[in-house]
Amino acid sequence: QVQLVESGGGLVHAGVSLRFPCAASGRTFSIDEMGWFRQAPGKEREFVAAINWSGGSRYYADSVKGRFTISRDNAKNTVYLQMNSLKPEDTAVYYCAAEEGSKWKYWGQGTQVTVSS
Repeated sequence: QVQLVESGGGLVHAGVSLRFPCAASGRTFSIDEMGWFRQAPGKEREFVAAINWSGGSRYYADSVKGRFTISRDNAKNTVYLQMNSLKPEDTAVYYCAAEEGSKWKYWGQGTQVTVSS
């Protein structure tokens, strides 16, 4: 089992930046990738960004490319999401996830980000 704990989030104005971590514990050696997803009110959960745990390859949704950056600190088993130039449409609950065996198997509890215009 892998446990994921996010922290951060909150209410911010459009244009500002936020950075929050997701700490992994447990069987972290089984993780292939870690990523972030989000779910806005009334919408399905969508992919935001992911990073390969060993090689560092990164992937982004088109909607956040150039504004968001995912990074990792393997020594701390932590992945970070840096969000710049936030927009009201970025308002959502953000979830950290860990992939094992090509499946997003483990999920954090989620953290709310609200961006006001």
